[in-house]
Amino acid sequence: MEQYGFKVFLKGLKNRYGYTFEVGQLYLVNGPISWGNRGNGFHFCKNLEDCLRYFDSQTEEIEVAVVRGFGQIKKQDDEYFGYYDMFVSEGIDIIRVLTREEIIEYMLATTEDRQLRFIEHFNLTDEEKLLFETEKLDSARKNFRF
Repeated sequence: MEQYGFKVFLKGLKNRYGYTFEVGQLYLVNGPISWGNRGNGFHFCKNLEDCLRYFDSQTEEIEVAVVRGFGQIKKQDDEYFGYYDMFVSEGIDIIRVLTREEIIEYMLATTEDRQLRFIEHFNLTDEEKLLFETEKLDSARKNFRF
C-alpha cells in the first residue's frame, strides 16, 4: 500500500527528535506501527494545511515536503478538531521540499475552509495575506450571479 501527502520538518529536514532526513531517501521502521507522540512510524497528512498543526511556523523555521508513505499504513481522523486523512506509515520516501511560492500557490487553489486553516497556522507575510484576500474576492465574483 502507498499514500502520498505532506510532512513538515524543522529547517534542514529535521524532525522534532533531531533526526535529519534527505530528499530521495527511503526510511523504514521496525515493528508494528502506531499513532501518536510515542507511536512507531512516519506521520504525514494528505492535506498540507493539516500537517502545520504539529509545528509552530510563527516561531520555528519549517520546511514542507511532499512524501510517499508505503508498507503498512494507518489512517487517523480527528473529528473533534476537524482534521482528516492523517497517516502513520511503516516507510516513507521524501520526494521533494516545496518552495514557499509552491506552498502559497497550492493553497490558493484549495477551498476557502482549507485556506483559513492554512492562514491560521502558516507564518504569512502581509503581501501573502493579500493574495488570499484577492483570491477570495475573485472567487466570490465568479460565483455571483445577477
